This record gives sequence, structure tokens and C-alpha cells, in this order.
Amino acid sequence: MLEALFSPIRRYTKWLHTRWPAGHVEKLPDVQPDGSTNVPGLYVVGDLTGIPLLKLSLDTGAKAVRTIAGDPGFQQDRKSKTAGDPELLDLLIVGAGVGGMAAAREAETKGLRYAVYEAKRRFQTIADFPKAKPIYTYPKGMTPAGKLQVQADIKEDLLAELLEQTKQIPVRAGSIKELKRRGGLLVARLADGGEVRALRAIVAIGRSGQFRKLNIPGEERDKVYNRLHDPLDFAGKRTLVTGGGDSALETAIALTGSGADVTLVYRRAEFSRPKPENIELLERLRTDPTAEALVEEPCSERETTAAGAYLDVKQRGALDVRMSTRVTEIHDDSVVLEGAAGQSETLPNDAVFSMLGREAPLDFFRRAGVKIRGETRGVEWIWVGLFFVAIFLVYDWKGNGFLCQFLTGLKDDSVFPNNMPAWIGSLGSWWQGQVDDRSTLIGTIAMSMKSRSFYYTLAYTLVIAIFGFRRIRRRKTPYVTVQTTTLFLIQLFPLFLLPELILPWMGYNGAFDSGFMAKLADTFFESYIPAQDYLAGNWPEWGHPRAYWRAYGLILAWPLSVYNVFTAAPLAGWLIVSVIQTFVLIPLIVWRWGKGAYCGWICSCGALAETAGDTLRDRMPHGPRWNRLNMVGQALLAIAFVLLAIRIGGWIWPETWMNQWFPMIFEGKDSSGMKVNPLSWKWTVDVIIAGVIGVGLYVKYSGRVWCRFACPLAALMHIYARFSSFRIFAEKKKCISCNVCTSVCHQGIDVMNFANKGLPMADPQCVRCSACVQSCPTGVLSFGRADRHGRLISIDSLSASPVQQTEL
Repeated sequence: MLEALFSPIRRYTKWLHTRWPAGHVEKLPDVQPDGSTNVPGLYVVGDLTGIPLLKLSLDTGAKAVRTIAGDPGFQQDRKSKTAGDPELLDLLIVGAGVGGMAAAREAETKGLRYAVYEAKRRFQTIADFPKAKPIYTYPKGMTPAGKLQVQADIKEDLLAELLEQTKQIPVRAGSIKELKRRGGLLVARLADGGEVRALRAIVAIGRSGQFRKLNIPGEERDKVYNRLHDPLDFAGKRTLVTGGGDSALETAIALTGSGADVTLVYRRAEFSRPKPENIELLERLRTDPTAEALVEEPCSERETTAAGAYLDVKQRGALDVRMSTRVTEIHDDSVVLEGAAGQSETLPNDAVFSMLGREAPLDFFRRAGVKIRGETRGVEWIWVGLFFVAIFLVYDWKGNGFLCQFLTGLKDDSVFPNNMPAWIGSLGSWWQGQVDDRSTLIGTIAMSMKSRSFYYTLAYTLVIAIFGFRRIRRRKTPYVTVQTTTLFLIQLFPLFLLPELILPWMGYNGAFDSGFMAKLADTFFESYIPAQDYLAGNWPEWGHPRAYWRAYGLILAWPLSVYNVFTAAPLAGWLIVSVIQTFVLIPLIVWRWGKGAYCGWICSCGALAETAGDTLRDRMPHGPRWNRLNMVGQALLAIAFVLLAIRIGGWIWPETWMNQWFPMIFEGKDSSGMKVNPLSWKWTVDVIIAGVIGVGLYVKYSGRVWCRFACPLAALMHIYARFSSFRIFAEKKKCISCNVCTSVCHQGIDVMNFANKGLPMADPQCVRCSACVQSCPTGVLSFGRADRHGRLISIDSLSASPVQQTEL
């Protein structure tokens, strides 16, 4: 019975969300654009900034030194601390790779006392590349900062070019095991026990780190390798390759082409990260015994499989691909595998290649005190908790909630904000006259200022303005400029000035007294006072005489905002508007421009997420489990429809429980107006989930927690988006699988999984924020439209990619 119940839910979940890729994001140090970290004086450059591109590594290395040299605090430290201390360095550079040597060249130019430490040899990563490997020197039009420049695009020429330009730079042999700030200095501990002290330090060690482990018995055996140097050494051997990336696939292909019998094992049901060419070649080898096994351009230095290495092999080996399978044990002459159903199998084996990739040296940075992206450690949890509590207090105060109910003084006109008209009037007789005459702007504003929502909306608008301006300056693309400006203007006019100033001022000046405008106002902004009092100007002391706040419904559609629909008596105007908004206009714009046309360009929740949450977007967690949590929004959408049915039933049969109990279910109020049900829709969904949790978790999980997981309107738009023509298109030849696009997606979308296959990104979660397009270092991605077969119709004209802008 349970299977019959949950099977349709599982199918629906897969159709809506879990059918899409859900890759994870690699953890990296939290590095600012200038290379600085949260540890004063400690900078990180190169691959560890998140983008594995040669030119960008050169650029970050040189710019970090320029930032250090231009820091007045550094210049002061040089004068006060280095004088008379010949052992104290101005700058310690850890790592003699591209980024580190670019930093050294710049330090030399600036006349700094520096030292470069390298555990192996300079430019080790490039030296380990396969023979004649083509080097991707992108962006093409970019000239890196500093003296160290590159022109060559083949491994040997590039290495010679770099060595020639850095031959005068001394490199000290030594491994830095620990780097900490002590006594105002950065102190490095060497593997031999020695110490090096410096005013500033640059870490340029790349992502080499440690090879990922299988964590199974037998992994330490000599027959287990993390690299493939010469595939011909394994001709005629029974080999196993485990992993699902390009390194694993290229290793399996090279071994097969060299005469080894290969079993490729991957724990998932399908490959997601390898280049499409590698997947296609693997499939040909698996199904066609005569297919040629040749990897012309290996993606990684971990497998030496360049063209010509094994073309003379007379007999190709066999290839067996095992998906949804993992290795559980490694023995001297065999391996044990476990399938998806838990069945165990033992295979004869001579060699195992564990091609799981390598992890960034995070422990090194943790010991140094450097913050890791997405991690919350120690005292940081206190700040997360304090922010969460602060947001809770804000929302409880705004809604005069359960805590405020016990503070009876808040109902007194002498207490803020009820006392604002009196306070303004106390400024002088002229001010008092303005307050008393509500037809003046000051009088209108003074009455709006008695409402708590006035201050919340004002603060909301100011936050969007301030952080929106910063976002425009930070992102610098036409798309972000137009999008952010649009979000701010919608927040300013229809969501603040219209309900708080324009409509009330018009009402106090007689705009809604008679004729068409009176009928229009009665339809959308019902009067709280009798008609004769309204016409006589006998205004209530507690607030505005009409429900001008309902103007929020012009932007915030049902069921994001339900208050214009779930009324005690049906409001025909808002019912019509809500039906047209939710079931006509929004489906049309989602079909044409995607869900992000509303979430990323109109919605106030999205406005706050894209501005105040812009620098926090890389904190959104990724992965299949988190994607399943997206279904919370579907549950809330279902509850909204149930409440709608109850509300309609209450209108039709007012004497039934559907009408009598609705206030308790919806707003948590009993017959006397007291708030007694914290599990009501208003307090559970609008206040706790959307407000407290949605905003309170900004600093931990980015600004789109509410939007991604719980918003019922977004849940409805996810369904619409399954039929949308909007896509993010990718030029797969330019994709370097750096995963930056996925890491900055605060909707948790695995963008790279589409990009490195050249497939149009069709995940319905996308809110068109443009972060993936804007952050892509090679300009792979573009917004556009596709037909129902996924074929390109058009590319959007509003540019969101700075790389593409420079290439025009």
C-alpha cells in the first residue's frame, strides 16, 4: 500500500527535479578578488581562487603583490619591523608554480625582500603534463598583470618560456607544513623544523593537495596507482580503473588501447563530468572491438596518454564498464566489487588505478585559520545564531507577533511606532498643522509611519538600493545593471511608494470619493470605515481608512502572497487579478523567458537575494539530497490549494466550520483576535519559513533558501518551467570544467554538468541571476531560447558575460 502511495510521488519528483544533474562543489579557501583572506596579511593566488586558467594564475599572483605593496599598513610595518632584522622577510611566497613565480617577479620589481619556497621544483604541474600537450591560454585577449607573460601553447615551449623569464629568481627547496599569524607576523614552519618569518605571505600551491582515497581494505598495496605514466607497461594485464571524471575515462581508454583488459567502475548510474568526446570514445570501445582507442589531448597531467604512445599495439584489450558499482576490497591478485543491489563479485586483477581526483590542501588552510567556503566553524556559529535571532525579532515585531503580544505597552500611542505622528507634530506648530491635515504629504507619511510594515518595507527598499548599487559596481555587465535597476524600481514604486504614500495621499485628497475611481478603490482597497465618515473626512486615528496595503498584490502574486484572496468576503477585483497573474501572465513569461523572469526580475524576495545575497551565493549547498528538499515547496503549494478550497467553501457556506475556523487556520487568530495558533499559514509559512528561516539563513546557505526550497509560487513556476523555451546554452569546446558556474549558483544547479556536454541547461530551478554566465572565465554560457527538441532558436541580446563582451 505504501508503495502504491509513494510511487507516483517519486515519479513526479523525478519529472520535476531529481532527473537533473546534482553535482557537488569542491571546497576551496574563501579568497577575495585581490587574493586576501580573513587572516590579515595572508593571500592566496592561482588555482585555489577557483579558476584553473594559466593567465588568471599569472594575473592573480602579480596583482596580489601590487595590493600588498600599495597597502599603507604594510609600508608602516616595513619601517618599524624589518629595520635591523635581516631574517624578517617582506613577503613569503609558498609555491613556485605559475602564480607564485608571477608574484616573485612582481615582488622583485617592487623592491621587496622576498623568498620563494617550493617542495618539488618550479612549474612542477606544467612539467608533469604529457608530452606535446596543448595548453589552454584563455582568455585570448587578456594580458595578465606583471612581468611574467606567456605566448606558447604547447607544454615544452611554454615551460621553456617560463623558465627563461624566471631564471634569475632564487627558489628555496623546502616544504611549508604550517603557516600561522603570530605576534603580528606570519610564521611558516618548515618540514625540517626551521621557521621563516614574514610581514606578508602568498600561498600559491595550487589544488594538488592529496589524492582522494577509496577508504577500503587493500588500498595501500603497491599495485594501486593514482597516475598512469606509460600504459604500455600494463599490456596483457588485468586492470581496474575507478572514477567518473576525464582522468578515469582517459586512463581506461589508454590502457585498453595498449592491450590491457580494463574494468571501469563508477559509483553513479551515469557519467556527468567528463568531456562528451571521452564518453563517446569509451562507448565506441565498449561496443565496437575494431574501434581505435586514441586520446589526442588528455585533460589531466595524471595520465600520459598523448597521441602516438600506443598506436603500434597489435591487439587491443577488452573494456568492461560497470556503472552504479564500487570497489570494496583490493587483494594481491583480485578485487571485490559491490553492485547497486548490494551483490558482491570478485574479479582477477593485476593493477588498480584510483582516479578519484585530488582534494585542495584544506587542512593546511584550516590550521592557518583561513576560512573555507561554505564552512562554519567555532565562533562563526555564534554569529550565525545571533543573526538568526535578530531576524526572528524583526519579523515578530513587524507582525506584532507572539512575543509582542506580551509587551502590552506596544499598544500604547506613546510607544514607537504609534507615537510617530505626535513626535513629528512636536517639532513645531507648522509640523503639527501638516500632521493634522492628512492631505499633505507630511500628514500622509506621518500616518503611514504608525504602521510597522512601513519601516520594514523602507528598510527592505534601502537594503536593495545599497547592495544593488554594490552589485552593479561588482558585476559590471549590461545584464546585471538592467536587472538590478529593474528590481530596485519595482521595489521602490509599486511595493513601497504606492501603498505607503501615493494611494493614501490620493485618497486623502478626494481621488476615491466618487465616480469610477471610487468604484475602483472599493473593488481593490475596501474602506475600513462607514461611507459617511469617509466622505466627511472623519479619518480613523489608528491608520489609513482603506486597505491600501493590498497594492502589494500587483507584484506579489498568489500563492506567494495569499492575503488578497484568503479574505473574509470575496474581493472580485483581486480574484480576477490573481487568476490572470498566476495562471495566465506568469505561465506566459515563464514559457518565454523562464522562471527567472519573475524570480530574478520582479519578485521582492528575489530582489533581496540578488542584492544583499549577491556575495553569499556560493554558500548554497549542492547535491541530490538537497535537490529532494526542493519538494518542500510542492508541499506548501498543495497546502495553499487546500486552503483555497476551504476559503471558497466558507464563502459559499458561511455557517460551516470552513468559515468559522479559517481565521485560526490561516492567521492563527481566535474569535477575539488574539494570536493563539503559531502553526497557522501566516506564522508558519510567511513569518517563520519565508522570513525568519529564509532571511536568517542568508549568511549560512545564501539568499535563495526560501526561493529554492519552499516558495509555493516558485513551486508552481517549476511546473510551468518544464515547458519553457528558456535555456542556458554552452559552447562546450570552451568549457574547462572548472565548476565555477555550479559553485556560484544559489539555486543549487549543477550548471557545469550541462556545459561540459554542450547541452542546453534546462533545470527549472534557474532564476536568471546570470552569476554562472558572468563568472564563467572562458565565456562558455549564454541565455537563449530553444525549441521543444532543444535546438537553439535565439541568443539573448542583453550581454551577461564580460568575456563575451571583450570578444565582440
